Amino acid sequence: MENQINNIYRLRNKKKKELSDRTKKIIVTSAALVFAFIFILPTLLTITNSFMSAGEINSNYGAIYSNFEGDKKTFISKTVNLKFIPDMVTFSQYYTVLLKSPEYLLKFWYSIIYAAPIVVIQLMLAVFAAYGFSRYESKFKNAIFFGYIILMLMPYQVTLVPNYLVADYLGILDTKWAIWLPGFFSPFAVYLLTKFMRRIPKELIEAAQIDGANEWYIFSRINYPLCKGGVASIAILVFFDYWNMVEQPLILLKDADMHPLSVFLSKITSGEISLAFAVSVIYLIPPLLIFLYGEDYLVEGISYQGGIKG
Repeated sequence: MENQINNIYRLRNKKKKELSDRTKKIIVTSAALVFAFIFILPTLLTITNSFMSAGEINSNYGAIYSNFEGDKKTFISKTVNLKFIPDMVTFSQYYTVLLKSPEYLLKFWYSIIYAAPIVVIQLMLAVFAAYGFSRYESKFKNAIFFGYIILMLMPYQVTLVPNYLVADYLGILDTKWAIWLPGFFSPFAVYLLTKFMRRIPKELIEAAQIDGANEWYIFSRINYPLCKGGVASIAILVFFDYWNMVEQPLILLKDADMHPLSVFLSKITSGEISLAFAVSVIYLIPPLLIFLYGEDYLVEGISYQGGIKG
């Protein structure tokens, strides 16, 4: 009889625990869904509003830009109407941006022209520099690496004036090189890749050296393959950083025609409000595709642990 009572109590406690765990899962899932919806809300609003006509956009959001010129500025007022469903779906914004106004496409291609070479060259230089930092010991190595850390911690605004002065001295102001050169030698990728390569077990390298492997073999067959996930994840982060740059083009490029699309989005005026949503959607496409394609690499790079993926 006592055993039966104990079994009944155990079953009740088990059911209570299962109910409690189920309740917790429901609460956590619901909270995650709410936060996810809030997070994607601006993107969803941008995409749906890109299919509105110019008149509908101006009637809903024109108050934001009504007095944006000069010293008097009128910001968001009560008359602003956030709409997710257009009264009439139209592709007029995309037609204007893609066919009638080539300057927006030109700015889009300038964004790619600035960001893509920086990603490629910065990673090429960083891979070799990181290999040197991780493999060789010297008096000045730690001091140089510490300098890299200091430079990486500095916000770009701190080094903007020195970059301007150097670009002016070299005569590359108002050229692509004023954007490219500081990006090529950014310490961000060097620092992270050095951390990746230092986690590679020394036993692997020692075994290769015993077998007669030279430095190029060790680099190309051991270090680099084990850091591919890190290289891919850093490439994604570097691309996002330079795809969204605003201060550098504004300071280093006086010619507005050479500005990337990110500068246009930061300086939308009343005459361009009807195109803002379509331009924003087009601007979102490359980072979104890169993230979706490289998501596994990004996770792999973050979870990398010295050749063993956790």
